[in-house]
Amino acid sequence: MSQRKELSFTNGVPELMVLRLLAEREMYGYELVSEIRRSSAEVIEFGEGCIYPILHSLEKKGLLLSHRLEKDGRSRVYYRLNAGGRSRLREVTAHWQRLSQAINGVLGGSDAGAAARS
Repeated sequence: MSQRKELSFTNGVPELMVLRLLAEREMYGYELVSEIRRSSAEVIEFGEGCIYPILHSLEKKGLLLSHRLEKDGRSRVYYRLNAGGRSRLREVTAHWQRLSQAINGVLGGSDAGAAARS
């Protein structure tokens, strides 16, 4: 496997998680960081330095909407998915489900890997 493929294999994880969480409700950056940590039972931890560039990239691609809101004396930028973001979420979810099946096929020695190739 080439270096490029190895990187693309892991680079999509933060984006997938951000899209998935924003499909549930709008959130601000640090809230996403905390929710990823909480919902993964603290196994996965991305810092703000990882999450904010993803948010900005997704917004620039037209997949998110944002608005600034003053809450508890703090100004925060809240993000939410638009139709393009929901479409992107379906696309990356399908990709990760195929990868997960393939990995489970290798780990479990079952035919799941063959199913993922079809």
